[in-house]
Amino acid sequence: MCRVIWAYTTITDQAIPARQHQKDSEMTTTITHDVDTLGTLLAQITALTKKADLIKDGIKDSASLGGDKVIEGSLFRAAYSESNRSSVDTKKMYADLGITPEQIARYTTTSAVYSVKVTSL
Repeated sequence: MCRVIWAYTTITDQAIPARQHQKDSEMTTTITHDVDTLGTLLAQITALTKKADLIKDGIKDSASLGGDKVIEGSLFRAAYSESNRSSVDTKKMYADLGITPEQIARYTTTSAVYSVKVTSL
């Protein structure tokens, strides 16, 4: 089995393969610590994203009701803009045009997707 394990140097914060400088037991400890660090960071990102979204919603609500479209703080500027977005309901279009699943399969490509899901204990 080939394991790809990454560690970060404290001096440069660059990813390097952990197996180059650690034994298996040390790697397990590093991975456990990294998972906890990852979970903590993702929780902080979630909390910060919610807070940012609330602020954005306030700016959007104010601007859409006739308030300022550009708001300047001491360090940053926020600009509100509106646009229309269109999307195509491909399932309905295929059905209306009589396109079969076999025809769709001829034009479909598949690629590998990797993810890491983190949950609290």
